[in-house]
Amino acid sequence: MAVVLFAFGQPAAAQSEPGRAVNPFVGTLADFGQLSPAAVAPYGMVQLGPDTTPANHAGYDFAATTLDGFSHTRGVGVGCGGAGGDVRATLVYAGEPSAQTIDKRSERAHAGYYRVSYGPGILAEMTATRGSGALRFRLPRTGRIQLSVDFTRNYSKHRAAQWTGESDGELRASFSAGTVCDVGRYYLHSASRLLHNGKAIAARWEGDRTSQAVLLLDVRAGDVVELRTGLSSVDAAAAAVVRDAELGQRPFATLARQTLDEWNRELSRITITGTREEQALFHTALYRVMQTPVAIGDPDGRYRGSDGKVAQLAPGEQHYTSWAMWDNYRTQMPLIALIDPARAQDIGKSLVRLYATGKRRWATPTEPFLTVRTEHAGIALLDFYRKGITGFDARAALSGMVAESPTLARATPDEQIEAAYDDWAIAELADDLGEADLAARHRQQALSYRAMWLATFDRLGSDADVVKARGLYQGTLAQYRWAPVFDLPWLKATMGPRFETELAAFFADNLFNMTNQPDMHVPYILAWAGNPAATDAIVGKYLRQPMEHRYTNAGVRPEPWIGRSFSLSPQGFADGMDDDAGSMTGWYVWSVLGLYPLMPGLPQYVVSRSHMQQAVIRPSKGVRIVVSRAADGQMLVNGRKVVGSSLPHSQLYLYSASTSREASVRSPIRWAHGSRPSAR
Repeated sequence: MAVVLFAFGQPAAAQSEPGRAVNPFVGTLADFGQLSPAAVAPYGMVQLGPDTTPANHAGYDFAATTLDGFSHTRGVGVGCGGAGGDVRATLVYAGEPSAQTIDKRSERAHAGYYRVSYGPGILAEMTATRGSGALRFRLPRTGRIQLSVDFTRNYSKHRAAQWTGESDGELRASFSAGTVCDVGRYYLHSASRLLHNGKAIAARWEGDRTSQAVLLLDVRAGDVVELRTGLSSVDAAAAAVVRDAELGQRPFATLARQTLDEWNRELSRITITGTREEQALFHTALYRVMQTPVAIGDPDGRYRGSDGKVAQLAPGEQHYTSWAMWDNYRTQMPLIALIDPARAQDIGKSLVRLYATGKRRWATPTEPFLTVRTEHAGIALLDFYRKGITGFDARAALSGMVAESPTLARATPDEQIEAAYDDWAIAELADDLGEADLAARHRQQALSYRAMWLATFDRLGSDADVVKARGLYQGTLAQYRWAPVFDLPWLKATMGPRFETELAAFFADNLFNMTNQPDMHVPYILAWAGNPAATDAIVGKYLRQPMEHRYTNAGVRPEPWIGRSFSLSPQGFADGMDDDAGSMTGWYVWSVLGLYPLMPGLPQYVVSRSHMQQAVIRPSKGVRIVVSRAADGQMLVNGRKVVGSSLPHSQLYLYSASTSREASVRSPIRWAHGSRPSAR
């Protein structure tokens, strides 16, 4: 496929419909992002898309020419071997191999929709709702087709499956597999129904009841066969209810249009002024941000918790899971808090429930959906709470955080820093809730990491640039040195004049790793320390220019990989750079805006240069936050110049409902550097 077709093959309506501007093929090549073009609704369970040979960890590789089928679940750039691949459907003419050649010229996708032609010219189209998927095939010739639905083709370790074919043609199944990195186990249920030319048929399913269901059907040229599937964490009967409630009798085109409309609404929470390519890349990044965590509450309010027990939601609430908190508490969660506080409130409630239902560092043996890691949930809750998202039970959250603290890993230098951050969050939330003694104990415990930091990081040794030195997880000592963002004033005071000079040397010596999370925040420490120009220069390069990337998760490359970190192409990301459930695309969105949540848990943003002319943020009805760039390069928020290195979250809402002339002439926003010290 030609690059021009890939980059600019979207219709002209992309200018007015951000969902059409999205290019789901970005990051789908090999190990560049580990993403998929699957059809998905915002925060949806169903990711209905193609599985290929070869494949990345999300079941697909843009360079592949062999199609293996279409599955209904997958993680979003989550590393290891991925997870998902459930309910894989394959349709071929009887007697032909299940693996078919893809017509790459036919591939098209936008938010909530994917299509491809394969084999003898079978056209497959798919769309999805929160918990259901519609997979439509148009047949090119008369003959007998074979439709197979496999419940064992997981990207992680398959555990068990059982399906039944009902007398009315309904196909119901229950199955389980390992979560990401095969730590823990998830259980799901599905219910599928087959339509032939728009009418449900009483198909007879055959095959091994613990693996694959198969049926044969006679068709004519031009016939349309559609498989409609619902998923549920509760049971297979509930999955049928989900499907019927979310899809009903609506035609495929109507469903696809409704999902696109939903994406247009969600993506319109931030719009930017820019070229067609800039808007496409921005909205594609935002599209990935809005895919996790996953909403698993059925239409009747039932869901299954991480303890394996069915629970009931209050009317109007939703339950979320599929956590990748170690990765995305840094960027993606704060972004949701800014642009969708109502959803963040439900996510906060879900995290509190997670503490109450057997929260583990990675996953339990009874997860209701594929998941990754849950560390630092307490930091996200503190961040929500301090940004006015207080609808969850903060005292229950604090109780869960306190109970978790003794179980936190503290063996290696990075683990000690991360546990200190969690203990700091406990102290801060306890302080906010008037629990002074509890706050004092956990603040002392949090700051006890300092002795280790002085011994390990103050003066780096010969192993400073060794990935995984001293037991570190996917990083170097030079990178983790800057990890205690909750304690930056102390780091700065401790290092003295060395703080800024050694920070500058970190970038000059190319020790920064843009492909992973541990040091992704470090460019913004420069602005926090009073050098926004240095931040602007570094961030601008990583946003738009080919750069030398020295690291993999396992070590230092013999020769740097040179390329862009973010681009509107199937490569999409730097080599080996996983999106990690919206972590990296979240960084991109923040960086384009020129605001960065350097210290999740402190309700403020580091201010740098906006890398666009204007952005309009619409977090709720009637609220508009306008971020723009003045002629001298300074940031304007709602028409007022921002002065200083940091901006409180609350200041974004000043005059946010209106950008009147009066707002533009009032005094500039000021926020004193280090006004809320992290150590007391």
